[in-house]
Amino acid sequence: MTFRPGMRGAVVLALSSLALTACSAGSLGSSDDTGGGGSVTITYLIGNQDQDIKTADQLVKDFTAKNSGITIKTETRPAGTEGDNLVKTRLATGDMPDVFGYNTGSLFQAIAPQKNLVSLSDQPYIKDLDENFTKTVTADGQVYGVPGGGFMGGGVLYSIPVYTKLGLKIPTTWAEFMANNAKIKAAGGVAPVIQTYGETWTSQLFVLGDFHNVAAAEPDFADRYTKNQAKYATSAAALKGFEHTEAVHDAGYENNDFASAKLPDGLRMLAQGKGAHYPNLTGTVANMVSTYPEAAKNVGFFALPGDDASKNGLTLWTPGGNYIPKTTTGDKLDAAKKFLAFLASPEGCASLSKAAAPTGPYAVKGCTLPADVPQAIKDMQPYLDKPGGSSLALEFLSPVKGPSLEQITVEVGSGIRKAKDGAARYDEDVKKQAQQLGLAGW
Repeated sequence: MTFRPGMRGAVVLALSSLALTACSAGSLGSSDDTGGGGSVTITYLIGNQDQDIKTADQLVKDFTAKNSGITIKTETRPAGTEGDNLVKTRLATGDMPDVFGYNTGSLFQAIAPQKNLVSLSDQPYIKDLDENFTKTVTADGQVYGVPGGGFMGGGVLYSIPVYTKLGLKIPTTWAEFMANNAKIKAAGGVAPVIQTYGETWTSQLFVLGDFHNVAAAEPDFADRYTKNQAKYATSAAALKGFEHTEAVHDAGYENNDFASAKLPDGLRMLAQGKGAHYPNLTGTVANMVSTYPEAAKNVGFFALPGDDASKNGLTLWTPGGNYIPKTTTGDKLDAAKKFLAFLASPEGCASLSKAAAPTGPYAVKGCTLPADVPQAIKDMQPYLDKPGGSSLALEFLSPVKGPSLEQITVEVGSGIRKAKDGAARYDEDVKKQAQQLGLAGW
């Protein structure tokens, strides 16, 4: 499994975030489809996890408070393959609700946006959307979606008290990171790097969270990778993620129970200062803070460092998108566009913040994070503010992905398989997926 919606999906399910689950209809606002009194009613397709419904409830409440002539009903849909098939079927049969939430990146491209969706490129708010997001909802130069949440960063969560006690500085190169680990190990009592291979998806961060560094060294890697012209095992830049996974193990920097520990164990170690670094997604922070409130101030975050400090930056996972199908017309189309304009505004971001703790900065200019957001989430913002300081994860730039990466990175991070062998095995793993997609060059 990789961190596409695949990886984000695993995280999101684990965190009760914006996962999409079993189909059942519900409504918010009036149930009068005719929208009497000159009003209009539109339907919004969402997930039915508790957080999905809570978020939609808040968005609808805040939007309709200022748009009394519009009523929004909600409908839910399944997650995973079942949900993907439902979206494709409803688009194909002209039965899609007036607005719907769905994935960005390669799965977005798979629903034929040019054929099925209303272009939003002429909407004035598009200029206010972060470019990292718009890249993932663009087809043939047209933008089709607005964000449904905040970014997630893939990097290193770290213990601020440990850094303060040992006088450590945030590393901007891998050499500095390993030097910090050496000092932490020498001081004793704290695991330099927390790994939780009992929950295998967490083993992938050193590889997938390193993509900003890969793109900085080889800007065309994603394109060549999609065309079967670049490989992890033969790209010096891409291989480093596997090499770093191996290096941390070989140096003895992992916690003693790394093979069996799971995500809750890792978050506990970090929150209690028993581990200094935990490579992970910022989407895990809310769960950690809910259990260990002191982690809001005691845990920070930095991007995975590479070789060049001047190019240090963050790998990002984008929020899901919200779209309008071409079957939405007339007054319903006008209402749907107003709703998306709200979602793509600071007011929309504020509404999202009321419903759930942000996983990272919002993809809309002018949106600010709440003052009480955890420090680790605040630490993401400078990377987004810096030109060239952030890049999309590979899954948003290429449909090529394989199901076995998490098993391979566990092997590499456990000393069972060497980095070069692991990278070559993953290159072989992605081949079937690429061939199933019918990609040229495979």
